[in-house]
Amino acid sequence: MFNVVLYQPEIPQNTGNIARLCAAAGSSLHLVEPLGFFLDDKHLRRAGLDYWPLVPIRRYLDFPALLNAHPGARWFFLTTKGQRPYHKASFQPNDFLVFGPETRGLPAEILSLNPGRNLRIPMIPGARSLNLANSVAIVLYEALRQTGFPGLA
Repeated sequence: MFNVVLYQPEIPQNTGNIARLCAAAGSSLHLVEPLGFFLDDKHLRRAGLDYWPLVPIRRYLDFPALLNAHPGARWFFLTTKGQRPYHKASFQPNDFLVFGPETRGLPAEILSLNPGRNLRIPMIPGARSLNLANSVAIVLYEALRQTGFPGLA
């Protein structure tokens, strides 16, 4: 299906909710270190409920390690700085959807990799950002919608 990437996530409850989302959507979760919590954090585990066995999770020491592990992949970077709204992108199965940390978003060096694939979620002027778990849900389900919800009942 799709690949959700959390670059240096900080809040365990968000990551747990996203893990549960990925499990229900048949998607993989990729975590780029450093993480703002330990993987045995009780808040992380609680937010993911009993969905942990259903989601493939991979960890990477840094962003170059993630890129090197998936040569030829298609990458989309979600940012409030994106020029194109997420729903204007044409998603394909196996795409990587990359989200930044809750307090600062993706760094410029990642956003500069492919500016044409920097996407944003439309919001009213003055709104800084949405919750990370909500953002992932919005974009992941648009990608699934575009591809006909393959494998989902």
